[in-house]
Amino acid sequence: CQALGNFSLSVTLLLFFIIVLQKGLKENFADAQVSVIDCPDLTQEPFNFPAKGICGKPRIADVGGVPYLIPLVQKEKVYDLNTVAKDIELPGAFILGAGAASSKILGVNAELIPIVQTKSGKKTAVNGSYVARINPADKGCLLEKYSSKYTDCEFGLLANLYASEGQPGKVIEVKANGRTGELNFVSCLRQILEKHYGEKPVGMGGTFIIQKGKAKIHVMPPEFSACPLNTDEDVNNWLKFFEMKAPLICQPVIVSRDPGFDLRLEHTHCFSHHGEGGHYHQDTSPDSVQYLGYLLPAELLFRIDRPHETHLVGRD
Repeated sequence: CQALGNFSLSVTLLLFFIIVLQKGLKENFADAQVSVIDCPDLTQEPFNFPAKGICGKPRIADVGGVPYLIPLVQKEKVYDLNTVAKDIELPGAFILGAGAASSKILGVNAELIPIVQTKSGKKTAVNGSYVARINPADKGCLLEKYSSKYTDCEFGLLANLYASEGQPGKVIEVKANGRTGELNFVSCLRQILEKHYGEKPVGMGGTFIIQKGKAKIHVMPPEFSACPLNTDEDVNNWLKFFEMKAPLICQPVIVSRDPGFDLRLEHTHCFSHHGEGGHYHQDTSPDSVQYLGYLLPAELLFRIDRPHETHLVGRD
């Protein structure tokens, strides 16, 4: 466990983030507006989350890692979001983020878009997650509500998670339209924080919507690679890439700099109500793209089951 930024989330701090983020975003987008607002009710459309907000003891967890997936998979690496909530000292946490589905449960490899109000006391977990996999019928993307088929809160191999008490409160609203630079929305945010805070790691998470435009998204194949994936080129040839249309609801987890914990610095998965979702890479319609995000800095970082043998392949 490590403190991120060593700060409490006061309105003054959030106002300071506004200045830093807005200046940086305007270097990558034609128009950018950052403000502090009351978090919208996330139980409503288009989110339909099981919690109203992303506030209250915000923290980030990096669980497992890409080395458990490649060069060759370690299928025994299975985790539970209810256990993670206890491990990060926040039982009952509302968790968003990006990870791999449990092949033990699904029987295949797939992308997990975790949206879970974890269990607490006598309250059972509410799982609003989605899973994106390759449709065996047409080799396209098949996006399903996790609870339509499964009752657990498991995931496999790796996940980057933003957790909070799921309460209403003040959040940072980010609007960015018309991408003029090369960086995707998430990388832009992360590099702004890295440039400003330097050696001090700062984390952030929440949700954003790609309101207009299209995006490059990947979905992992249903079968794990039998041949070692040793380079980024190997990984990209193995993954299945799609161009998906807005609106896409995305869940970013960002850490500005690795303090020595072998972190994945940014990881974003998305879902939609029109059957598309997966791992976000970049918008493909820079002139027309519109982003709307609700984000919050995290107070603590937790590293869970860090791989002993590691590499930097496949972390895009």
